[in-house]
Amino acid sequence: MRRVQEATMSEAQVDPRRRVPRTDAVLADPRLAAATGSEGRAAVKAAVVGTLQRVREGKLDPAEVVDAVLAALPGGLRPVLNATGVVLHTNLGRAALSPAARDAVAAAAGHTDVELDLATGRRAKRGRTALAALHRAVPAAGDVHVVNNGAAALVLTATALAAEGREIIVSRGEMVEIGDGFRLPDLLESTGARLREVGTTNRTSPADYERAIGPATGFILKVHPSNFVVRGFTSSVPITELAALPVPVVADIGSGLLAPDPLLPDEPDAATTLAEGADLVIASGDKLLGGPQAGLLLGAAPLIERLRRHPLARALRVDKLTLAALQATLTGPATPTWEALRVSPEALLARTRHAQALLAEAGVEADVVASEAVVGGGGAPELTLPSWSLSLPFPYASPLRAGATPVVGRVERDRLLLDLRCVPPSADHTLVDMVVAVAGPAG
Repeated sequence: MRRVQEATMSEAQVDPRRRVPRTDAVLADPRLAAATGSEGRAAVKAAVVGTLQRVREGKLDPAEVVDAVLAALPGGLRPVLNATGVVLHTNLGRAALSPAARDAVAAAAGHTDVELDLATGRRAKRGRTALAALHRAVPAAGDVHVVNNGAAALVLTATALAAEGREIIVSRGEMVEIGDGFRLPDLLESTGARLREVGTTNRTSPADYERAIGPATGFILKVHPSNFVVRGFTSSVPITELAALPVPVVADIGSGLLAPDPLLPDEPDAATTLAEGADLVIASGDKLLGGPQAGLLLGAAPLIERLRRHPLARALRVDKLTLAALQATLTGPATPTWEALRVSPEALLARTRHAQALLAEAGVEADVVASEAVVGGGGAPELTLPSWSLSLPFPYASPLRAGATPVVGRVERDRLLLDLRCVPPSADHTLVDMVVAVAGPAG
């Protein structure tokens, strides 16, 4: 009997499947308490069941069950330190909201007066204070409206002004791809409108537009090619000349710049574009404006009202959190986007050298190198911003992205560069701690 017991114990030691813990025992582990609170017991239990099946199949050691469960949970969006040197990094959510906008979102998370007049107790215009703030920012606009992104603004415009086979006149040189494989022609034609392409890829003249205008014309669309530049033998027609033609002119400026900015002389802005004669301007809230994702519509009051009353507008409207963030962005202090674009190279060099010194104290070697940052987000494609970066060996890149606070840099010539331009100064020590953690005790 004793030999049988010894054989059984030996088998259990060599076969980890004999040590599969019970589901309820794993769920009771204190390390899963936070996950259960944020993800829900059903999601955590499903992850536990799947993980235990891997143990039964001999693919996972029983001692690693809880860690594997935590890794298997989808989790929410994780805050990331943007050390790429790309101010509006699309994959990182473009503009970082200002503290004022974050506070506004938190305040709006509960019940709000988004459509209620507290003085009368009656229904009020949705988002009226945010819309008023946008109107004050661009007084040249007769009226304003907000939808959930720039593409939505374009779709609403095309549907309201050119659906059922009416024509949108657009230059061939402005038939852009807006990202992730979505192309302007496909987007517009999905509304039922027809595109009337004029000119050539590199040259379009006023006569090209004039010849295309007819009874079926809905509007002329002028698109700023914000993510590329064509140079050489080129010509395009300015808004001032298009405005003289007998059809509405819609200008998609893309970037979200509301007024002229000396730092970005080649980027069109809403105020100037309206002053030049555009009937409607489309812009983005989460690019150079530095606010939440939103499509901004600014223009002639009758045109805006026509868009606002269209049935599709209901499907494209923004929620109370976006309205709160947008208003705070428009009325609050400088945004992180504004500050990141304007931080001086001297200030960046001082911060980068300080971070290098802290790393050296921890036994981690890092170089300080001159680098160049960019605007990103489909804006100012030719503008580069002189900057400075920490230079580390390439193998640091992956573990830094997987850290407790993910740090995302960029790789150049087999070196990982960490540019502090978009990292809040208060987070410099966190970035250093993450690098030290990756380097390990030996540095």
